[in-house]
Amino acid sequence: MKIRTLVRASVLAGAMAFGLGSAHAAEVEGPEVSWNLSTWGKPRAFTVGLEYIAEQLAAKTDGKFTLKIHYGEALSKARENLDGIRLGAFQAAQFCNFYHPGKNPAWMVLTMPFLPIGDLAVSVKVREALMAHPAFVADMANWNAMPYFSAVLPQYEFLGRGEPPASLADWQGKRVRAGGGIGLAMEKLGATRTTVPATEVYTGIERGTMDAASMPFTYAHAAYQLHEISDWFTANLSPGTSECATVLNKTAFEELPEQYQKLLMDLKPSAYEAQIAAYVDIDKKNLPMFKSNLTEVTYTEEQLDEFRKAAGKPVWDEWVAENSGDFDAQGLLDLIFSEAKKARQ
Repeated sequence: MKIRTLVRASVLAGAMAFGLGSAHAAEVEGPEVSWNLSTWGKPRAFTVGLEYIAEQLAAKTDGKFTLKIHYGEALSKARENLDGIRLGAFQAAQFCNFYHPGKNPAWMVLTMPFLPIGDLAVSVKVREALMAHPAFVADMANWNAMPYFSAVLPQYEFLGRGEPPASLADWQGKRVRAGGGIGLAMEKLGATRTTVPATEVYTGIERGTMDAASMPFTYAHAAYQLHEISDWFTANLSPGTSECATVLNKTAFEELPEQYQKLLMDLKPSAYEAQIAAYVDIDKKNLPMFKSNLTEVTYTEEQLDEFRKAAGKPVWDEWVAENSGDFDAQGLLDLIFSEAKKARQ
């Protein structure tokens, strides 16, 4: 595992070195601090919020507080980022909940199908409330991590090869990449689900080991070039989303001077605005491209109602029953609906 080697050579969490001063006055004064953040893939809409935070940290401290984003699993495999945080191999990392349900069981509530968080501004409010919930905090405490920033993933859609699934019955037997509750929802339609990191999806579809993949629409499909090997896309299935968040090493955060802790938190609202704008902008580019080159699959409202009845509340109820002995699963679902309603008022 890469992180074991990295532990010995990495900048330790919270390590600080005082500089000789700066020619420019910093907006936030403090010591020199260098942090590393582990993620996968390349710079894309998904990483815009983090890139904004990194730029602002450097700008407001006159280069004293730096956050270096390491793309392409350079520091750790995507499935091992929480392990790396616990070991102190790096101070920050992104992870996706459905990559390892056992590591973050409470966080799996955000994979439930048909949650009322299609609006990205509403989604921010809901995700921020969840990240403050004791069950979410406890999941991350097991990894010496603290929730920090959500990637605010848009609703998922599918891109795939072969015959387009014009009706819900056409999903029968299809092998789909769909994690968590979305995967359970697709099983209700007779599909066979698989869960692999985003970096492995292209190869799976290209080699025919999966027929279709659900990802945040449209940025993720284009970022991983799935449109180049696909024949069709769903335009309005919208089965749900998931949570890919940035967490901080708790020890590293606690060792920061208070002004740096405050700065990290103060940057979040503007970073969310940048994140949402990036998704909106990339859709303007990707959607016309998809429509020009792929078959668009659109379902009737009657078909979607049928899907929601079969794979909405039944999946929620199964998830609550499975997890209620370990944490307040029903309370998490209730919180999503109450926060979404509040955000729309």
